[in-house]
Amino acid sequence: MQAIELILRRLVLMILILLAVSFLTFLIIHVLPGDVANAILGDLATPEQVALVRERMGLNEPVLLRYWHWAAAFVSGDFGTSLAYNMPIAPVVFERLSRSVLLALISLAVAVPISIALGVLAAMYQGSLIDRIITGTVVLFFALPEYVVALMLILVFSIWLGWLPGSSLIPPGDGVLAHPAAIVLPVAVVTVGMLAYLSQVTRASMVAALRTNYVRTATLKGLPGWIVVIKHALRNAMLPALVEIGLNFGYTLGGLVIVETVFAYAGIGQLLMMAVQSRDIPTIQAVVIVIAAAYGIGNLLADVVSIALNPKLRT
Repeated sequence: MQAIELILRRLVLMILILLAVSFLTFLIIHVLPGDVANAILGDLATPEQVALVRERMGLNEPVLLRYWHWAAAFVSGDFGTSLAYNMPIAPVVFERLSRSVLLALISLAVAVPISIALGVLAAMYQGSLIDRIITGTVVLFFALPEYVVALMLILVFSIWLGWLPGSSLIPPGDGVLAHPAAIVLPVAVVTVGMLAYLSQVTRASMVAALRTNYVRTATLKGLPGWIVVIKHALRNAMLPALVEIGLNFGYTLGGLVIVETVFAYAGIGQLLMMAVQSRDIPTIQAVVIVIAAAYGIGNLLADVVSIALNPKLRT
């Protein structure tokens, strides 16, 4: 029962955070200096056109009343109409979100096992040359901005070697998986960004687990080293890593803006960038809330998995 109460509290907290994020996003966008209608239409717009856009967006109403109308519509599933494309936002957001989720899941599926393997290997040889090489390499790549890593990969694998396309443009109507070569480089960039943190979290947890009494007891019993590491140490060391994996899922969706823009990948990150450039206010609000919700859901799922794997957390 305590575990269920904990999950319910986290769920309520996530809802409150989403409300706060939605209000702050709405407030920041609408109180910025300058007239939003003028910014959308440009300097050559007539006063009549500006007045029409202001009326269409409800800019003549008080901020709190505008937020209430927007939030009520958003909760009912009406995300509004895109000012840039003059079409409902919800279908566009969910289509782009599905592509970004697919990219994030593939990246996690690649990054998690590699990170765990590197973290376990570094912990087993703590302080050795292997440990220093692994830690130094992943931290070096983590220190490089995503667009630098992306441009390096495009230069090597697309321009020099010609093995992979440098763009992730997919023909309309085709699924992402119908063109697997187009997502190899974006997945590689996202994976490199996650390797350092996940591998170091795994390493730290494994170092602590390898020093526990139950691991020493298993070793003294004469069990093979790989059984001690996998069955006894890794199982307990994975709990902090699972939490970070859940957090990284939401972070990955929010951090795909640069990757999707560089590779022209039609995901939610690219949609957010295009909405910002065109001052498409309703689309910006919808995308920000969807990304925040994905971050919260990833965190909640990580808590559920941690409770399921650790009996102590259930009480």
